[in-house]
Amino acid sequence: MSVRKAAVIVHRALWLVFVVQAVASVFVEPPYPYWAGWLPAAAGGALGLTLALTRHRELGALPEREPVEVLPPVTGRWSALNSPADRTPSHGTHQFGQTYAIDITAESDEQPRPRPVLFWPLARRSADFPAFGAPLHAVADATVVHAEDGRRDHLSRNSLPAVLYLLVVESAVRAMLGARRVTGNHLVLDLGDGTYAMYAHLQRNSLAVRPGDRVAAGQLLARCGNSGNSSEPHVHFQLMDGPDLDTARGVPFTWRGVGVPRNRETFEAEPAVYSA
Repeated sequence: MSVRKAAVIVHRALWLVFVVQAVASVFVEPPYPYWAGWLPAAAGGALGLTLALTRHRELGALPEREPVEVLPPVTGRWSALNSPADRTPSHGTHQFGQTYAIDITAESDEQPRPRPVLFWPLARRSADFPAFGAPLHAVADATVVHAEDGRRDHLSRNSLPAVLYLLVVESAVRAMLGARRVTGNHLVLDLGDGTYAMYAHLQRNSLAVRPGDRVAAGQLLARCGNSGNSSEPHVHFQLMDGPDLDTARGVPFTWRGVGVPRNRETFEAEPAVYSA
């Protein structure tokens, strides 16, 4: 285990200890001074800041990589959210190799995508969104190095109260529990030449491949879901320089025939590129 990986685990453990004792203190009197209960949080925060600054220096010292051209992971009409074409890091953090990550969601005239609302309905079923269950394909010839799809697909978080719950409660808890909780059901492909592709928020029990499988460009891998840190069914896609989300650095990509769509830009991924 690398020093960075160990530091990430310790960082999460310290915050988890703080949260557990904070909840427990509501019901029982802790056997130590009140101020001592904040020590894990202070230590965790200091370690987290150190990790962030270290990662910032590492990224600053690395030469800018040329975008890796791969196929789009989907077919049909989609729109982009949190795109690296608008800013990097695209999700506001370099953590989990997300520097050049993109979120995409399906658009359909037959089943229009429900839009965000202020208060009602608080949440919607995943099946109300056209992206839910959409097939996801291999972006290149690759080897599957990680694949899991046992987590549930939760309701959408499209109302203001639900979004606040996602940001304040769900995201914080999942971040403490690690990358697997944040990404939900996900898979990682080894594309070769030190480049890995990660697909997140897969539909439960939708995997068509397993670790060790060799897949061809365009092959069906899984289906789009709504697991992990997800406000609605969508695909989170990224390239990175290693298979471990805790230590990987983001790699820029471009989709063949599409490029890198900007936020709210609608694009069409032609089914022809996925001919078997």
